[in-house]
Amino acid sequence: MAGDPGITDDAVLGGRLRLLQPKRGHRVGHDAILLAAATGGVAGERAIDLGSGVGGAGLALARRIAGLDVTLVEIDPALAKLAGENAQRNDLADRVRAIACDVEDVAALAAAGLHAGSFDRVLMNPPFNDPGRQQSSPDPRRRLAHVADDGLAARWIASAAWLLKPQGVLTLIWRTEALDEVLAALEPAFGAVAVLPVLPRPQAEPIRVLVRATKEGEGRLRNYPPLVLNDAAGKPTAAAEDILRAAMPLPLAQA
Repeated sequence: MAGDPGITDDAVLGGRLRLLQPKRGHRVGHDAILLAAATGGVAGERAIDLGSGVGGAGLALARRIAGLDVTLVEIDPALAKLAGENAQRNDLADRVRAIACDVEDVAALAAAGLHAGSFDRVLMNPPFNDPGRQQSSPDPRRRLAHVADDGLAARWIASAAWLLKPQGVLTLIWRTEALDEVLAALEPAFGAVAVLPVLPRPQAEPIRVLVRATKEGEGRLRNYPPLVLNDAAGKPTAAAEDILRAAMPLPLAQA
């Protein structure tokens, strides 16, 4: 799709990735890079990015961790096609593949060769905007990528639990005010939960929360110090630059 006037070619992660993505609709932003930075992994493991869009988070993870096998799952076939093309143009197609599939349909996931208990890592950036509090975009693709209906977090987390091996790790990003919804959805299958808030500037309320949980894990909830994206003058902090441009991992990725 390179050369299509409706598609842009953008450098992300400090130029470490080049991504084709639609000019309108869902586009890769900070959330995808933060999610990748919060996800761990080692060579030889299998990771799966649910709701991958054009592949921003999964490809950033694959770029950081050599030898990690990554599957990108996206419900929109056009975006899934772009994700596959992005894997090729970033020389990652030998260990990154893209599949057009509904994250919530485990039968369809299995039919696509994604079997229960076969992944070490799941990362996901589900649609999380509350339609009752935020105006939905008129663009159908953007609305699909951003707006959550009731119970969506629980359904996506159930799919993650189905895909993960015992002791496999789920990492997700969500809106901060709905963290309790995520924690409740994790409780049946996950433990050893850890939370890292993301602040737009010092002393501000968090705008996002990153969550790590282990399937069949044990242990009390752990809270990490927040990541502050900008200083009081509005300039990116050194910590944010390390994550968003230098491809450094967040502390959540260490477990």
